Amino acid sequence: MKLFPRMLRALLPVLLVQAACANNASKEKAGKQPDAPVYKAKLQLVTDAFISPVNMAVPGDGSGRLFFCQKEGKVWIVQQNKLLPAPFLDVSRELVNINPGYDERGLLGMAFHPEFRTNHKFYVYYSAPAEKKGYNHTSRLVEFTASATNPNVADLASRRIVMEVDEPESNHNGGQLQFGPDGYLYIGLGDGGGGGDRHGTIGNGQDLSTLLGKILRINVNGTPYAVPPDNPFVNHPGARGEIWAYGLRNPWRFSFDRKSKMLFAADVGQDKYEEVDVIIRGGNYGWRIMEGLHDYQVPAGTNKSGLIAPIHEYSHDLGISITGGYVYRGNMIPALKGAYVFGDYNGKSFVLIPQGKSWQRVNLELVGLPAENMQILSWGEDEQGELYMLTSISGRNGFQGAIYKLIKA
Repeated sequence: MKLFPRMLRALLPVLLVQAACANNASKEKAGKQPDAPVYKAKLQLVTDAFISPVNMAVPGDGSGRLFFCQKEGKVWIVQQNKLLPAPFLDVSRELVNINPGYDERGLLGMAFHPEFRTNHKFYVYYSAPAEKKGYNHTSRLVEFTASATNPNVADLASRRIVMEVDEPESNHNGGQLQFGPDGYLYIGLGDGGGGGDRHGTIGNGQDLSTLLGKILRINVNGTPYAVPPDNPFVNHPGARGEIWAYGLRNPWRFSFDRKSKMLFAADVGQDKYEEVDVIIRGGNYGWRIMEGLHDYQVPAGTNKSGLIAPIHEYSHDLGISITGGYVYRGNMIPALKGAYVFGDYNGKSFVLIPQGKSWQRVNLELVGLPAENMQILSWGEDEQGELYMLTSISGRNGFQGAIYKLIKA
């Protein structure tokens, strides 16, 4: 008589699971899907005092300072929730003339040396006037040091050009700088611009003799830099040794997950698809052969088996230009832990949730959106792993930039 109640108690969890599954199955048959998880974050204004904030960097020195690149050529500091009155760096006079309406050129990237506490070095990436005839501009990677007397001001006399790359068109400049867990500097470069990567016979993205359409990996401690000996194409005839990965159209923001060390990159698409990639050593991400998971311009006889597919794509029915973000490792929004947070230039924001070997895209609902016509320009991560959204709004008075911190809704 006591055995039956024990069996019933043992079977009860199984029966409940079966009932839930049956309920979900009935919903699916009726055309209703199980409710998707809801992810929310609240936007907390950091500053809206300057336009075009396109990049954020932190020095890792415990100061809590946040550094923001203004596309027009200045780097600003926010410290203790206040924007400092004078820029940290101003390279506006070194830039190519920027179109005030829309321009993909400018001051696009910044990163601090892993030993910044002691050597005070940092790096910026910007669009300078063309060095050679027939080119639109020159992408320039430059090293500076912070002033010895004022840590909130850069020493302009310390300027050292590390790398220059000639750009045939004004767009697709990449510009992301990120030091990896290995201490090397990773650099994102677009395919040279225009449309369809009409450069050479196979396009710059697939051409290993050019740095365009690639993610590079260099040692900035060389003169002017050194190529790490374990880079994948060091011993390949005709290939540039700086290349870490290739087949990219315009990697607009990439980042390392501080826990897994995986490198996530958002690659802006051509006409139909945007994609998120996990970048590995020597990987070929398909452009211009593929746009996302789809054929774009496939030469006869091409073997596509070696191309690395994105972990996620979405069509232009949803967005227009992807803006890469970060895997969230902060503490303010526990529900987002381990999710890849990113957005689109059209103002929509999303998360990718890991599900085994695949990723599920879910909308990220932002509480406190300032306007419907907001563009997401970039994302940032502070020393605690908290995330920031860098935005712009166009209106009657031109463009207005704003930076928001993501906090729990």
